Amino acid sequence: MEKQKNAVGRRKEAVTRVFISKGEGKITVNDKDYKHYFPLVYLQNQVEAPLKTADAVGKFDIVINAQGGGLKGQAEAAKLGIARALLEVNAEFRPVLKAAGQLKRDPRSVERKKFGHKKARRSYQFSKR
Repeated sequence: MEKQKNAVGRRKEAVTRVFISKGEGKITVNDKDYKHYFPLVYLQNQVEAPLKTADAVGKFDIVINAQGGGLKGQAEAAKLGIARALLEVNAEFRPVLKAAGQLKRDPRSVERKKFGHKKARRSYQFSKR
């Protein structure tokens, strides 16, 4: 594999483009090291999860472009993107990643606000008199 592969990950409002190539395990998000971009440890773990599952830590350099949403959404979108990119590189990772549930797009997103309500489901307080 001499050429980089790419994939897209989405979660909530966040979209990440993931570029993967052979290397020594550097992960960059929006031109920053991922440990600086995602300061919380559990978000860093989200990004590393597919690599650990596929036992590919330190084998690939990953460049991620993240847009939209918040940090958590971007981290989880990156997780899906990395999992999909690993499949592009080597299809043998599929059963392991699938068993770990890392190829699923999380469909949950914010419910829209309805008219006549304060929020999506919260109504205004009812007053009888």
